[in-house]
Amino acid sequence: MYGFINTCLKSLVIDKFGEDTWNKLRDAACVQDTFMTYEVYKDEITVRLVTEACRLLDVEASVVLKLFGEYFFEFCKRSGYDHMMRTLGANLFEFIENLDALHGYLSISYKEMNAPSFRVEKNSDGTMLLHYYSDRRGLCHIVPGIIGAVAKDFFNSRIEMKIVNQMEEVERTGKKEHVVFLITQHFPDKICSKSTSSPSQQTQKPSGCRHNKVHINKQEVERSRQIKKQICGTQRNHWEMVRSLVQLGKGKLLRGFEPVYPNELCIDLKTFCNAFPFHIVFDEELRVRQAGVAVQKIVPGLQTMGIQLDQYFTILHPEVTFTIASIRKFINSHFVLQTRREMMPESWKDTPMLELRGQMLWMASLRCMLYQASPLLRSLQELEERRMYLSDIAPHDATRHLILLNQQRLAEMELSSQLERKKEELRQLSQHLEQEKQKTENLLYAMLPKHVANQLKEGKKVEAGEFKECTILFSDVVTFTTICSQCEPIQIVIMLNSMYLKFDRLTTVHNVYKVETIGDAYMVVGGVPIPVSSHGERVANFALGMIIASKEVTNPITGGPIQIRVGLHSGPVLAGVVGEKMPRYCLFGDTVNTASRMESHGLPDKIHVSPNVYYALRDKGFQLEERGEIDVKGKGRMRTYFLVKNLRATESEIMGRWTREAGSGQASVQSNCDCSSELPAFRPSLQVIQSSDRRPTVAMRYGDSLNEEEPPATFTEALPSAKSPTELLSQKGKSRDSESYGSLHSGNRSEDEPFHLNEAVRRGPDGAEPPPAAAAAHRKQHVCSRFCVVV
Repeated sequence: MYGFINTCLKSLVIDKFGEDTWNKLRDAACVQDTFMTYEVYKDEITVRLVTEACRLLDVEASVVLKLFGEYFFEFCKRSGYDHMMRTLGANLFEFIENLDALHGYLSISYKEMNAPSFRVEKNSDGTMLLHYYSDRRGLCHIVPGIIGAVAKDFFNSRIEMKIVNQMEEVERTGKKEHVVFLITQHFPDKICSKSTSSPSQQTQKPSGCRHNKVHINKQEVERSRQIKKQICGTQRNHWEMVRSLVQLGKGKLLRGFEPVYPNELCIDLKTFCNAFPFHIVFDEELRVRQAGVAVQKIVPGLQTMGIQLDQYFTILHPEVTFTIASIRKFINSHFVLQTRREMMPESWKDTPMLELRGQMLWMASLRCMLYQASPLLRSLQELEERRMYLSDIAPHDATRHLILLNQQRLAEMELSSQLERKKEELRQLSQHLEQEKQKTENLLYAMLPKHVANQLKEGKKVEAGEFKECTILFSDVVTFTTICSQCEPIQIVIMLNSMYLKFDRLTTVHNVYKVETIGDAYMVVGGVPIPVSSHGERVANFALGMIIASKEVTNPITGGPIQIRVGLHSGPVLAGVVGEKMPRYCLFGDTVNTASRMESHGLPDKIHVSPNVYYALRDKGFQLEERGEIDVKGKGRMRTYFLVKNLRATESEIMGRWTREAGSGQASVQSNCDCSSELPAFRPSLQVIQSSDRRPTVAMRYGDSLNEEEPPATFTEALPSAKSPTELLSQKGKSRDSESYGSLHSGNRSEDEPFHLNEAVRRGPDGAEPPPAAAAAHRKQHVCSRFCVVV
């Protein structure tokens, strides 16, 4: 089928059911999205589309095909074939009778078109029998949709069609589907006397108005009489005018036309054969009795009278057996005959075969069939290929003009096809460009926060500012230097890649921001760049997940799982974009230094947390153990803690694992929790996402979860853009710690100055631990940060 059919089917699905349904249907049928109008596609594509549409919409094939037939009629009208179809006939019978002629005309432009054939018969009761012939099986239900739409639109009627017979046509060559429809046509009742009043007036019926009703009926009758009188008067005046102009016989007008035939044919045989150069006369035994001069020139065998016509020609359309009985049955169809290659002269066997298209006329008096035809040529190129000239065609034959006009039509079709192909190429390039753009954006969003990246893409300046509360995590691999000295580089890369992939997945589960990785060091922050109040819980759960995930990574030296150290600290930071060639979103401040110290002073497979983190987590369902006071480089003596577990969440929830209970068919999260019954019930909300390794992931949703696409809250402080980083550093004159986190942070305190809470504030007057509010107030009083950012 031509792409026009598949395009119509696509338009139907989109108009009736939406573009999403078409995308599902296209994917299910495994077909392309766009079809070229003048390109031929396999019938399997259309059949697959119809089959999948029935399955997707859960309806029978007959319903889908009938709907397609109705829509196909409207689609043809919108495509410019409206006027052509309206002129096929004055009634439905004539319209159906000329459908084959319409297909024959379209086949001039659509050379590969294999259209169905129609034959209609009238019954005595006014019904019609429509014979439908097609090479394609199972598509007969399109016909009621098309014919019903034609009857409603062109002839203002309603039809009923039902199949009375369905068989394989034996009179045709090959097995064809032959379906016989019984058509009953209904016209609306024509009421001559219709009230012109409004519907509201017609529905109002006053009580006791029988006299008024009779009076209205008399007015309607009188109006009808006047209309009939005017019509009759007009007809009478018309006939009087005709009678005055035309006088036949004894002054009486003949109401029916009767042609007058001569007693003998006033044309000699030579003139007739020259005037109709492509006609053939043959009898009931298919013996040739007469042929035109042009067809004799192309098929020399016709010069021998009495030869069998079916030895030199085959019937292409309609595909019936070459017998007089079959031809007479399809006498109203146009016949296309093609010469047989084996009967042509040697010099003609390399040229395309000649095709004739014309009308069969049965001459009952002579018991012969007259085939009045013209060569079926679509372009000047086909005329040259058959070694013919326009002079071979009779001047009265419209084939001359048809070839010249169709030459222009084919050029327009070729131009239209080129435009469609270019349009499709541009569409595919646009899709490919969109995909590549999406890949680029994903890579950019992996390096920078989304809202920051969008501002940089738009050429805007990204302002740096302060976040009053956040939680920072550092981790590294224990004995990483030893592992590097004893392993191949590729083993180190494989180990780190395996570990970082698991950690990156956890950032999605708990919605924390991965700042950077340097060697084996992994840095994560919660509450930046999107401020959230649950930053401590998020990073704590992330740290627990890191310990679990690290046990799945193999140490290439020992063959056992690797060990990591994790450190957490909460406090204020300053954040901004650093650099132009490879911009990075970096954090600055004493909070970063302290978090790095928690990691470096930690123990293998332990989560070392500062007092700030301890106060933030102790009432949130986490189990923490006191480590005691230790000497922290650059901070002095600090009382630190170890984060052991989350008492309110299972391991599977922390890892974001998605499982199904055996035999239940319902999704669930594996439970591995020994939660105390005294604790309040806690289950974080879960949201299913897809991880980068295509494993289902359950993302924890916290009470203050925000949309990542939203910009962060307004910063409380902005960096002075007039001062350079050098000027900011010179104001302090403080040295940096070579073991600190590089250029990502700096503090206002000396590294040798101890950082600790006042003992009275830390333990309280009675030795009890202070409330979080007191600790927070103390931190706000003693902790201050300075920073430098290049924007």
